[in-house]
Parts: sequence; C-alpha cells; structure tokens
Amino acid sequence: EIIAFARDYDPQPFHLDKEAAKQSLFGGLCASGWHTAGIMMRLLVDNVIGQYASMGSPGVDQLRWVKPVRPDDVLHLKGEILDVKPSQSKPDRGVVTTRYEMRNQSGEIVLTMQAKGMYRRRPQNQA
Repeated sequence: EIIAFARDYDPQPFHLDKEAAKQSLFGGLCASGWHTAGIMMRLLVDNVIGQYASMGSPGVDQLRWVKPVRPDDVLHLKGEILDVKPSQSKPDRGVVTTRYEMRNQSGEIVLTMQAKGMYRRRPQNQA
C-alpha cells in the first residue's frame, strides 16, 4: 500500500524503493504523510464523522507528521474536542474544532492535526 500510494501521489524514493529508503534520512521505507493523513480520514469517517451529521470542513489549522509510518505499523486515532461554536449566520449548523493524535502500535505519535468540522445542529425544542 505504501508503494502503491507513493507511485500514484508522492513518488519520492523513500516511499517507493526499499533500498533507496535505507539510504535516506528515514533509514527505511515509510509512508507518505499524505497517505497517513488519508488513513486518518478513513478512520474518522468510519468511526466518527460518518455517524454524525457532518457537513464537511472549512479546513485544517495544523497538520504535523511527527514520526515515519512503517510497513506493518498498526495505527490508532484519538480526538479531543477543543471548541464548539454554533454558526451565527446559519443556525442549522455549528463548527467543532478537534485535535487529533495518531499513534503507532508502540504508542508513539506519528501524526497530529487540528481541524474544524461543520456539523448539522439538532433542531431547537420550541416551548
């Protein structure tokens, strides 16, 4: 998967070729950061935002690739909600700011991201 993704989207030698990767500053084959971010997005859709009224995202405030992701790494994702703001101009929605950490099987952080997501709000109960 690492090589296939790199071939299509990030064809740098340390993502494509095991021998070239050994000679790189990574010391071995590693996933593209964009591949890792794509895995994170899949985990989010399957386990979080796909279960709620997601309306997309106005963007990412911060994205860091902290440590290389290697073949056979097992990745885990954790999110912490930092802020929730109802939209003032569109009362049917709000913006949630979340900080995410992706860790490998050893508990090492490999990626962090802070992003905003738009979500449909529940209808207000009318008295």
